[in-house]
Amino acid sequence: VQLQASGGGLVQAGGFLRLSCAGSEHTFSRYSMGWFRQTPGKERVLIAAITWSGGSTYYADSVKGRFTMSRDNAEKKVYLQMNSLKPEDTAVYYCASSVRAWLSYHQTDFASWGQGTLVTVSS
Repeated sequence: VQLQASGGGLVQAGGFLRLSCAGSEHTFSRYSMGWFRQTPGKERVLIAAITWSGGSTYYADSVKGRFTMSRDNAEKKVYLQMNSLKPEDTAVYYCASSVRAWLSYHQTDFASWGQGTLVTVSS
């Protein structure tokens, strides 16, 4: 699965952004998806995941209640709606496709990655 992430940018604290990730393969809808983020010198961290159908989601504690992940299998897209952004949300955000249909939590479960999109939240 080839993935293309977009939607990053500069936003003030308290603001919002919507990230998109477009897939290119007809198998897109078979797999769960995840959004990771990474800051310089730190490991890439899973912050949200969604099952193949969109029926179940996972959120890291750091974003729970502020971020919402969704998907549109007909359009081969996943989204990350990010509200109430904080400076600590500043990172490069990556979408990824899992090798499984159900929720995946480990980087090794994700076989395909988008190129990353930078989100900068100013205080």
